[in-house]
Amino acid sequence: MANSTAKELTARPIDAGVSIGHVHLKVANLDRALAFYQGVLGFEVVVRMGDSAAFISAGGYHHHIGLNTWESKGGSPPPPGTTGLYHVAILYPTRAALADALKRLIAAGISLDGASDHGVSEALYLSDPDGNGVELYWDRPRDQWPLTPEGEVTMYTRRLDLQGLLAADAV
Repeated sequence: MANSTAKELTARPIDAGVSIGHVHLKVANLDRALAFYQGVLGFEVVVRMGDSAAFISAGGYHHHIGLNTWESKGGSPPPPGTTGLYHVAILYPTRAALADALKRLIAAGISLDGASDHGVSEALYLSDPDGNGVELYWDRPRDQWPLTPEGEVTMYTRRLDLQGLLAADAV
């Protein structure tokens, strides 16, 4: 492998079973972050380490999101034009579950930065209290994904019908 070129290393796709397990976010105030992720979105706290860290999940997993103040307590979001996390994407299992998330955001008075229909998915975009980008989305079934005449997936960005989403059956 020492003699392999970068092209040879990337010629073989990653195992299809690979997935993103969790994300850690630096936050300025743990209670404020938990008020959003637990209080609004509904994640459950699995472990809390005082005011320095919390690990939260859906459905009893060890953690989907880590929130910590280890390097950011009292800090401010990075200024525009700098590198860093664009957003964390949280996948909902159904359209009705995403509709429930939208209802939670509305009830909490949290405004959206955007809402898009991507053909393969429907997505809500917002910022958490620390300015981290958050995407809440659900994937349409694969047999509903838009395809080119050659059979390749063709994503797009169109305005999401929020009223139609809100009308989705309750979870």
